[in-house]
Order: sequence, then structure tokens, then C-alpha cells
Amino acid sequence: MKKKVAAVAVVVVVAVAVAVAEATSPSGRRRLGMFGFQKLDVYRCAVTFLGVASTIAERMPRGHSVLADQLRRAALSVPLNIAEGSGKGTMEDREARRFYAIARGSALECAAIVDALQALRFGLGDEAERAQELLERIVSMLTKMARVAE
Repeated sequence: MKKKVAAVAVVVVVAVAVAVAEATSPSGRRRLGMFGFQKLDVYRCAVTFLGVASTIAERMPRGHSVLADQLRRAALSVPLNIAEGSGKGTMEDREARRFYAIARGSALECAAIVDALQALRFGLGDEAERAQELLERIVSMLTKMARVAE
């Protein structure tokens, strides 16, 4: 069962990453069929973090599957809520801001999980640093997006 969950998480990460990569040409120009949220830097950072989080979760030692699963779910929540928020109208829309705030909360949860993993002395090395850098950018952008027109 755990292998199936991990396999599904990897498939989701790969599918989202491929969709983002295919949506933009090498020149950075928008291709046909690209959704508005896929143009957002915060969304692209969130998808990148999702891949980093998946790698971290796969490397967790036995007996910590609950923590790995929580990291996967929180990391997936960030780009999903950004996408849903962008579909609710303008950033001034109250409901759109609510989804950005939820995404921000999930990103903060991921940061706390990475901190916990470091405190538990799981050798994350450069992955933890990369995760924290991405999360700082994501939280900063989502904080601004959630506060627009308050």
C-alpha cells in the first residue's frame, strides 16, 4: 500500500512538471493552451518544490511514513490551491485570496516539516537548503497575493 501511495505521488509530480515544461517554449514564450496560473512564478516555484519534497519523502527512513506522507500532501496542496485561486477571478477577489492563504499555510507547514526532519537528524543536506529557499520565495509571494486589496 505504501509503495502504491509513493508511486502515485511520483506520477503526480512528474505529470505536473511535464505539463509546466511543455507549456513554455525554450524561448520562454507562452504556448497555446497554457493556463493563467502556469505563468505565475509562485506556481512554478511550488511545482519545483513539489519535486524536491517528493525526493525528501522518498529518502525518509522506515518508521517515518506518516511524516513523509504529510510532507507529500502539504507540498501538493500548494500548487493545487494556487491553481484553484487563480480560477476564482482577480487577485482582488476575496475567494481567490482565500485559496492563496491556504496555499501559504501549506507552504509554512512544509517548512516546519523540513525543520522537524533536520531536528531529527535526517541527512537532507543540500535538499533541505533548496527546499527552504523555495519555500521562502513561495511564502513571500503568496503573502503578497493573499493581501492584495484587503
